[in-house]
Amino acid sequence: MKKAIIVMLSFLLLAVTGCSQQAGPEQKAPSTIQKVKEKKKLVVGTGSAYMPFEMKDKQGNFIGYDIDMMTALGKALGVEVEFKQMKFSGLIPALQTGDIDMAVSAMTIRGDRALSVSFSNPYYSTGQVFMVPKADTTTKSWEDLDKPDKKIAVSQGTTGALLAKQIFKQAKVLDFESVPAAAMAMTQGQADGVVTEEVVVREYEQNPSFQTRGIYDLISTDNLGIAVPLNDVETVLWINSFLASYKGSLEDQASIEKWFHSSDWRSEVEKKE
Repeated sequence: MKKAIIVMLSFLLLAVTGCSQQAGPEQKAPSTIQKVKEKKKLVVGTGSAYMPFEMKDKQGNFIGYDIDMMTALGKALGVEVEFKQMKFSGLIPALQTGDIDMAVSAMTIRGDRALSVSFSNPYYSTGQVFMVPKADTTTKSWEDLDKPDKKIAVSQGTTGALLAKQIFKQAKVLDFESVPAAAMAMTQGQADGVVTEEVVVREYEQNPSFQTRGIYDLISTDNLGIAVPLNDVETVLWINSFLASYKGSLEDQASIEKWFHSSDWRSEVEKKE
C-alpha cells in the first residue's frame, strides 16, 4: 500500500513539474517603446487647444511647441508620428485603453494623475493665472471675483479647473470642453474670468478676437510632462533620456523662439469660431 502511494505521489510530482516547465516563466508585457518601434508609428494624443503648445493651422496640421517636441521624439525613435485630437479630459482614459501611446497637452504632473498614468521628467515649467475681459479694469486678483454672483470658466479636467474649484468658495465654476471654449464664453459675457496657464493667457491677451487681460500673480506653479501608460518604466526612462538631450538643444531653442518669443505664427492658426 505504501509503495502504491509513493508511486502515485511520484507521478503527481512529475506532472506538476512538467506543467511548470511547459508554462515557463511569466512573460513581461512589452513596453510602449517596444510596441511603437515594432509598428513603426507613435500615436500621440493632444487636446490641440493650448496655444502655443498645440493647435492647428489653417490647413488642419498640428503645430506648436509640444508638437515640435513630439515630432523630434518620433525622429529619435525612427518612427512616424500620428497626432490624435481629443478632449483634454479624454487623454488619460485613451492611454488606459491603449488608443494612444503617449499624451502631451501642456499636462501638469500631479499626484492624482500619477495614480492612472506615469509621467516623464518635466519639459516645461509654468503656472496658473487669472484672465478677465479687457473691459474689466477694476479686478486686481482672482479674490476680487470670489462672490456669489460671479462665474469662473475653466477647461474640464485641467489643473486650472481643479485649482478653481479649490480656491473659489462663493463664485460658481463652469466647466467647458476646452480653453478656447472657456475664453469665448467669457468674451460673450457668460463668465467673469478664466483660470489657465500663464503662457496661454499671454497668447489670448495678444489675440484681438478675445479682448482679454491677464492678471499675472501666480496662483500656482506647474511642471508639464509627457504622460505614458501607468508603470511603464522602460518608456519613462527612454523619454527622460531623450529630454535630457533635446532640452536646450538648437532645435529646442528654435522652437521656443518661434512659439514663445514671436507672434509671426498667429496668422497660420486655424480660426476658432
